[in-house]
Amino acid sequence: MRRLRWISWLEGTTLLLLLVVAVPLKHAAGMPLAVSIMGPIHGVAFLLYLSALFRVVAMGGWDTTDVARMVLAAFIPFGAFINAPFMHRKARELTAHFA
Repeated sequence: MRRLRWISWLEGTTLLLLLVVAVPLKHAAGMPLAVSIMGPIHGVAFLLYLSALFRVVAMGGWDTTDVARMVLAAFIPFGAFINAPFMHRKARELTAHFA
């Protein structure tokens, strides 16, 4: 769960950098290289996030709503950061459940 929280932060940060820095640079400053660099970095971070999420979900203790929330958060700017308290509570819940 700790790894998932870290990767979620990474994915959320790369999404924001892509949307707030790279895309405006491409369209306002004519610098498509910014998206060419940041896009694949975010893509890898997103795939790492999904991989970590499915690994944690496979351990049990997750319902469909929790999983949907986690996936949806990856598509919303600031979603990873808004979702951080939920992940913290879920980690405590899972620790108590499996202890």
